[in-house]
Amino acid sequence: MTVLVLGVGHPFRGDDGLGPVVAERVAALARPDVTALAHHGEGTSLMECWQGIDAVVVVDATRSGAPPGTVRCWDAGAEKLPAGLFPKSSHVFGLAEAVEMARLLGRLPPRLTVIGVEGKDFAAGTGLSPEVSAAVDRVVEMACLIPTGQ
Repeated sequence: MTVLVLGVGHPFRGDDGLGPVVAERVAALARPDVTALAHHGEGTSLMECWQGIDAVVVVDATRSGAPPGTVRCWDAGAEKLPAGLFPKSSHVFGLAEAVEMARLLGRLPPRLTVIGVEGKDFAAGTGLSPEVSAAVDRVVEMACLIPTGQ
């Protein structure tokens, strides 16, 4: 099975850098069955990335008012993502919109899982908040295990 982990976010916007951090950590595991990429989050580009892939895990920071570091997981092939949770910065067509457009066009991958971690600070600057940093190991493990059903 081909697995793609897409870490969505911007490394210079605080907790929005979660996705790229997770992608880097997953890539460092050097698993032959998993490819990990950091992605800026623009929706049409996301849709192109997952074409022809069996299982996709997208990791992104969320903003909902939940306690920072809260980890949530969605089977995006079966349920609609709550669009307001995923910060879009300059992209009006972000992750949630890309999933719904792909669903309408019949272009969802066979397995699409989204892992969201509630961010605390999205201001300019590098580094994750302590709460989001504490969730990284768990998210890396989830990203590698979910597609295989382990």
